[in-house]
Amino acid sequence: MTEEKKRDLKYVGKSYIREDVYDKARGKTQYTCDRQIAGMLYARLVLSEKANADIMVHTEKAKQVPGIRAVFTHANVPKITYNPHNWSACLDAPMDQYILSEKARYVGDHLALVVGESKEAVDEAVSLVEIDYDEAAPIIGLAAARETDGMLAFEKEVSCGDYGALTGDGKEPEELVIVRTEGSTQKIHHSAIEPHIALSEIDENGNLVLWTPCQTVYQVRYHISHLLGIPYSKVRVIKAVMGGSFGGKGQTVVEPACAFATWILRRPVMLYMDRQDAVMGTRSRNASETCVKTAVTRDGIIRGRRIDTDIDGGAYYTNAASVAMAYCKKLFRMYRIENQTCHVRTYYTNTISGGACRGYGSPQAHAVTEVNLDQTANAIGMDPCEFRLKNFAHPMDEDPTGGTNLGNVRIEECIRKGMEAFSWKEKREHIHEKDTKRYAYGVGMACGAHGNGYKGAYPEFTNVIMSLHPDGAVEVQIGIHDQGCGTVMTMQQIAAEALHTDVYRIKVHEADTFVTPYDAAGTQASRVTYVCGRAVQKAGEQLLDKLKNACVQMYHWKKENIKADDGILYCEEEEKPYKQIALDYERQCCRYMHTELEYVPPSNPGSYCCAFAEVKVDKYTGQTEVLDLLCVHDVGQVMNRTLSEGQVEGGAQMSLGQALFEEISYDAKGRVKTKNFSKYHIINAPDMPRVRSIFVEDGEPDGPYGGKSLGEIAAVAPGPAVANAINYALGSCFASYPITPEKVVAYLEEKRKEGN
Repeated sequence: MTEEKKRDLKYVGKSYIREDVYDKARGKTQYTCDRQIAGMLYARLVLSEKANADIMVHTEKAKQVPGIRAVFTHANVPKITYNPHNWSACLDAPMDQYILSEKARYVGDHLALVVGESKEAVDEAVSLVEIDYDEAAPIIGLAAARETDGMLAFEKEVSCGDYGALTGDGKEPEELVIVRTEGSTQKIHHSAIEPHIALSEIDENGNLVLWTPCQTVYQVRYHISHLLGIPYSKVRVIKAVMGGSFGGKGQTVVEPACAFATWILRRPVMLYMDRQDAVMGTRSRNASETCVKTAVTRDGIIRGRRIDTDIDGGAYYTNAASVAMAYCKKLFRMYRIENQTCHVRTYYTNTISGGACRGYGSPQAHAVTEVNLDQTANAIGMDPCEFRLKNFAHPMDEDPTGGTNLGNVRIEECIRKGMEAFSWKEKREHIHEKDTKRYAYGVGMACGAHGNGYKGAYPEFTNVIMSLHPDGAVEVQIGIHDQGCGTVMTMQQIAAEALHTDVYRIKVHEADTFVTPYDAAGTQASRVTYVCGRAVQKAGEQLLDKLKNACVQMYHWKKENIKADDGILYCEEEEKPYKQIALDYERQCCRYMHTELEYVPPSNPGSYCCAFAEVKVDKYTGQTEVLDLLCVHDVGQVMNRTLSEGQVEGGAQMSLGQALFEEISYDAKGRVKTKNFSKYHIINAPDMPRVRSIFVEDGEPDGPYGGKSLGEIAAVAPGPAVANAINYALGSCFASYPITPEKVVAYLEEKRKEGN
């Protein structure tokens, strides 16, 4: 995007205050847990305490608790399977789950549902549900899954060129250096402030209505209709105010059971979870184990790369195929590598099922490959940044696997701007001068790539209805889901830019299957700004054109002379505010000022980033402190600068958690060792470093005013940048996450034993 074009933007790119922040700050916002409906019941799931067992559920004692209205088990629910990952009837991932399970497949599996008049009664009854377990040995972790027949859920190889021929069947050609890295990533809990919850009722017209802080209302509607045999037209799903998701509410988890209870009991039901339930019984980021081999010339050109990755899919199929394919595809969109193979396998294990978790394959993919690239640069004596600059993808490169064009790739600018702002070369040359007997210092960097929707993989489209009312207010109906990051404000700014009217005169509705038009996929795959935002832009431009045509018809203005600014149309010496035009249009033309469109994006470009980190490692305790973090993102065009900075800072917090602390861990019997935040450690505010943000805004041709995604890619590069900084500080090769103090101390002890 040219500088002149950027200067023309009046609303996009500026920092506007979200209209919901005051109520949220004062505790006045009504979340799902705050809703009260006359006659409402409460419900809670009974989760399995065993990882692999046939079960017999005894509900007699629980039913005797005063106030308990029902205790459901698998015997009571429809014998219809579903896959919570499938977001529409078009998807055909294997269906292997019931509303309530017929056996225990992981600690946290949903075995029963208790419904009662109060939370106190429900909690007591949950504790009195007795389950007889006929245990079998659980399969915990990928090593066990590989050794057990029948645990492979999905396998695929994606490639370009011929890595095998390049490397001569494992023999290292004289002109090439081959660097091998093994690493792993862990299961991660989303840690949203609000645990999973849903509220359902039957309205006065017999419709099943469900409020849920979800990412995909049409997915929820599809599953409820499928499982309960209710027509789509009788199921209303309303996206409720959300206390965070990060992908954790991207699949249906509690909604089917909640809807089922209401449908059977004919009363409103609120199904709630606490933190322990959410950690054990919802979804996690898929764990992975990776081996990377990179073949590079001695002057730094990557000739080939092979990635072999196994993914822990958990107890049910859910996203076994989609996360594996997302993982593979993103590794072909960052660097120009002529010969590359990515072989990926997803396995069943007796642990929590996998789901989206801010990045969907990107955090796992880049966590190990970016460490490998640093090790490769070290092997040939090159600076890691200079090495990457020799191999990055270029603007408008084609995807070597046949996917959509990479778009306006600006990773080079990201790296160069980051190097300058971080003083990379100076710090890297002199950082060890800060070392002491106790502390080691290091700097590191890493890059990341992500996408902008589903174009080329799944149906990708959205619909918009936009109306201008006679009071001058604009109403936008589109199936978006604000997760707390400011999606609604982003859409307001885009609409304001298209219509040349004030941001706060625009009302954007969140997804409601009875109110907003159909959207193909919901809030996932980093599609909202690029796809939904562009749809809003085009609808706004279409409505503005209709306004101008109305002026031509009613006031006999010349269309080419009409200008718009701040909710007013001007033509030579005349001017008309939008509200007057809308009123006259209805009065004179007997029509309402609105427009509708269905938008299909023509492309799915890449979004790119890099991160630079400085760390201090305590060699006595193994603790790592991140002293400085710089994040540079190729976003095409910032939508709201304050919200964008917030996305980067929040994404960095999650990525640093992956690098240093977070992990859902299991013992040999499949019992969860990290059930709550006393055991599951996340980085809190005092431990967060200062996070600096730089945005490269060169414009993505098909994005709204040049914009593209940021929210997910923000959680990709900081983690491996910190890993590379630790490795530079200690001379280590850490590529298995999290890099805990115990691992650091063990490494240093081993070095001391070796006399180093």
